[in-house]
Amino acid sequence: MVTTASSKRTRQRPRFRLVLATGAATTALVTAGAVAPQAQAQPQDRALAQSQAQSQARAAAADDGKQVLTVAVSQSIDSLSPFLAQRLVSTSIHRLTYDYLTNYDVKDGHTVPGLATSWKPSPDKLTWTYTIRDDSKWSDGKQATAEDAAWTFNKMMTDENAATANGSFTANFKKVTAPDPKTLVIELKKPQATMTALDVPIVPKHVWEKVGDFSKFNNDKQFPIVGNGPFIITDFKVDQYLKLKPNKDFWRGAPKFDELVFKYYKDGDAAVAALQKGEVSFVQGLTPAQAEALKSAENIKVNDAPGRRFFALATNPGARSKDGKKFGNGHKALLDPAVRKALFHATDRATIVDKVYQGHAVEGEGYIPPRFESYFWKPEASQKIAYDPAKAAELLDGAGYKKNAAGKRLDKDGKPLEFRILCHATDPNDKAIGKYLQEWWGELGIGLKVECLDNVSDPWLAGDYDLAFDGWSVNPDPDFVLSIHTCAALPATPKDTGATDNFICDKQFDDLYAEQAVEYDPAKRADLVKRMQSRLYDTGYMNILAYPNAVEAYRTDHIKSITTMPEAAGNIYGQDGYWSWWSAEPAAAGIGSDSGSSAGVVIGIGAVVVLAAALGLFVAMRRRSTAEDRE
Repeated sequence: MVTTASSKRTRQRPRFRLVLATGAATTALVTAGAVAPQAQAQPQDRALAQSQAQSQARAAAADDGKQVLTVAVSQSIDSLSPFLAQRLVSTSIHRLTYDYLTNYDVKDGHTVPGLATSWKPSPDKLTWTYTIRDDSKWSDGKQATAEDAAWTFNKMMTDENAATANGSFTANFKKVTAPDPKTLVIELKKPQATMTALDVPIVPKHVWEKVGDFSKFNNDKQFPIVGNGPFIITDFKVDQYLKLKPNKDFWRGAPKFDELVFKYYKDGDAAVAALQKGEVSFVQGLTPAQAEALKSAENIKVNDAPGRRFFALATNPGARSKDGKKFGNGHKALLDPAVRKALFHATDRATIVDKVYQGHAVEGEGYIPPRFESYFWKPEASQKIAYDPAKAAELLDGAGYKKNAAGKRLDKDGKPLEFRILCHATDPNDKAIGKYLQEWWGELGIGLKVECLDNVSDPWLAGDYDLAFDGWSVNPDPDFVLSIHTCAALPATPKDTGATDNFICDKQFDDLYAEQAVEYDPAKRADLVKRMQSRLYDTGYMNILAYPNAVEAYRTDHIKSITTMPEAAGNIYGQDGYWSWWSAEPAAAGIGSDSGSSAGVVIGIGAVVVLAAALGLFVAMRRRSTAEDRE
């Protein structure tokens, strides 16, 4: 198999498990102007536009008579290698193309069988035995066996490049064997709480054992790509599209659409226009104005649900590697806890939720979103860094950062205190929040340069930033998003790429992480996870601004029904599993039909009554008005 020639330093950094925002206009006014005319048109004009859109949709579906489900995405795929990929768009695709030992139930996220039909720990819980199903085949016809799983894990244990994306799951593995095709045995160095939530795609040994350098192999040169999930990757063009076909032999049953296409749009308005024309079936990451306009469009359903993500401010704690070497050019004033705390006291999260997200988010508190109730944490009143500009000024004065005659704060070298913040050029929320920060921090006498880039990966990898807009999607088991703030996640040397999100390395946090990792009691583990969030909050290197809603839309004349996760009032895109695209059912009369115009989201399997009750309660509790999401 052919390998790519990219180096580890130029490969995209791991923070992008989240999906970046669609490239919409900077302000809601501009965005509204781009999409509102259809909603405001006269009835005859709307009818004509609808007819044209349906004609185009039928033409798009007429290719070989296939029912094609096209999903607009705004994030570049970082790698098609499951050993390297960490962006949400990439890991979501791998959930479609490879089976994992276990999966998450679509209703509430509890563990259900995947490639493994059952599992059993030894009395001391240091040996786990998994029974591998005998009805899973690789798409080239070969049987999927325990040997494939053993090889996958052993490769991650022995090759640091193969451990780039998911190495935290195997770091505690002592030995992995496959005594027979249906039995996988994992021996641990010490107990590990994630043994029923190993988010590692299992790959076919007979294909991947031919790969040489795992740091350079992106798995994007030969198609179709061999997998055993519900879909098979058939074609890929960087920043253009990725195509998949149903795996007719998938053990749970084949998907219902003839083809699934992820189509890249750098500009969010272009993606929305494509949805309106019927050129795509689904769009995510809608701005408030886009969502509002689409609500009145024919044959389009907007899904607005609590998300699984957080949006945060991250400060550079002094980029360093495991070998102790420091690198990057982060502002040294941000190493002062008083400065970091002052900046957060001068950040109005309520205004961000109200004005930027327009109510389509919940004000940020702890690291784990409230969707994951057992792990959700928020600071006590005495601990909370609330919006208090006077307190912020007091902290800066007390720490020796005084204002000069011109009202500018001076650092310890007598220079004006000015910071840079990394901003995603395609994200209107980054830009809007950046403007608010310039205003709020400017009142403190602090300057802020908002550096909006198409690629924030390179400066982030190099530690060349002061602050950055950060965010991750969180799994039902939070181990991974906790692990990226441990010392073990730092790069080995400044030239390497680690799994770290923001170069944080704190002994107290690490000690708590080690404790939760071996705690099998759910209540005790949840308490440890909350203590970890408390410690992360107190270090002041990150401040969670909001938990954005998932705001997305699809054409009901393309999609008759689709499963959300959780089943009651959940998201469609970026699920912890393959449920949405695997379950999606074509509109009864075919693409272009208006028969599904009032169908809405058909949640799960016979859960309409649950939705009616849960949606009213859940949404009423979580938001007060229509909303937006950045994914």
